[in-house]
Amino acid sequence: MIQKQKGCNDLYGREAKIWKYVDRMIDEVMEKYNYTYIRTPIIEAKELFHRGIGETTDIVSKETYDFVDRGGREITLRPEGTAGVVRSFIENKMYGDPNQPIKVYYNGTMYRYERPQSGRDRELTQFGMEVLGSDDPLTDAEVISLAVNIYKMLGLKEIKVNINTLGDNESRLRYREALVDYFTPHIKEFCEDCQERLKKNPLRILDCKIDKDNAILKNAPKTLEYLNEESRDRFEKVQEYLEVLEVKYEIDPNIVRGLDYYNHTVFEIEAKVEGFGANNVLGGGGRYNGLCEQLGGPKTPCIGFACGIGRLVSALALEKVPLPITEEIDLFLMYVNEEEKKYAAYLSQELRMAGFIVDTEYIGRSLKAQFKQADRLNAKYIAVLNSEDLDRNEIKMKNSKTKEEEIISLDAIIYYLDEKLGMEEEEENHCSHECSGNCCHHDE
Repeated sequence: MIQKQKGCNDLYGREAKIWKYVDRMIDEVMEKYNYTYIRTPIIEAKELFHRGIGETTDIVSKETYDFVDRGGREITLRPEGTAGVVRSFIENKMYGDPNQPIKVYYNGTMYRYERPQSGRDRELTQFGMEVLGSDDPLTDAEVISLAVNIYKMLGLKEIKVNINTLGDNESRLRYREALVDYFTPHIKEFCEDCQERLKKNPLRILDCKIDKDNAILKNAPKTLEYLNEESRDRFEKVQEYLEVLEVKYEIDPNIVRGLDYYNHTVFEIEAKVEGFGANNVLGGGGRYNGLCEQLGGPKTPCIGFACGIGRLVSALALEKVPLPITEEIDLFLMYVNEEEKKYAAYLSQELRMAGFIVDTEYIGRSLKAQFKQADRLNAKYIAVLNSEDLDRNEIKMKNSKTKEEEIISLDAIIYYLDEKLGMEEEEENHCSHECSGNCCHHDE
């Protein structure tokens, strides 16, 4: 038997419905903020990620899926979304669009070769947003606020925002020198990767998964101590706008994020969910004002955010957030003979095109077995097609909940379902919002 690859998952059934619900919620919120959807290729030139993300990052040095295709081209399966979006921004000359800034979001599959564990797969789905063309601190605050609002609208309650700043290039260079001075006498006490990072990018030492509990690491210099006045003022502005947007946050000087392209604001968003584990970060992001220029485009200030959909769905499950997932259908059509089967096929299509969720029999079960199938599908209504009824242009409808049966004209079936299903939905909404526990449903 051929099995799926390690670190990859099949998605189907109720879990797939939950993922699709999350996708719809993201789409709706992003539309309210006037972000447009962008879709970039899963395969890109290897150089894009090695130049953009940085050779010293764990993603590039250890986790990318790199290969040479049949044309001799060096290809990488995208490990994250930002670099591809910036490449598209440059290639499609979006910087020339009069509607600036460019606000886009994506929701797609990424690939990272790492040891599969809870919340970390080799094939992952990532949602992200990017704002290209604005250096306004309000943009930083709004991106953070937008991410928080998506989590809240999905039903997560304990959301925590941690922010930091890496400062501009001048501040970052001063901080880099301070880290080199601090770590050099102790570097032999760190892993081999960190010893190499000291030469190329000492900020990566702060993000090391192996040495994260090293006391020397915990006492390292903080970014805030090396900010110039301009960077400090900018960070204060971001905080002011977060307060205007009523986003609660904490400053965490240890946040540096894992990619080389970040500068100024960096942030992570946590979910305080019982059972989520020590790493309760749902997503994060930051500003990357130099990446567009680094990839051959014009100087363009940018900021972005990304989160794994898998971790988000896990958080919703652990917090037992009730989701409006439909696991029922409006109508199940039954039949016995070939003539009735043909009409079931025709009527199913007509009702589906009218907006109803309809199913019918496909594998030749008996009428008794069809009733059981209708129950498994949680059909709200059942119709047994009878040749004699069809000759009279009639159909017998049965309410699965009340067991009441009615014979109606086939010409009126759409109006009938519209009215009945509408009344049931109104009753359910009324009961869920206003019922004090004494209505007939509770009495039962």
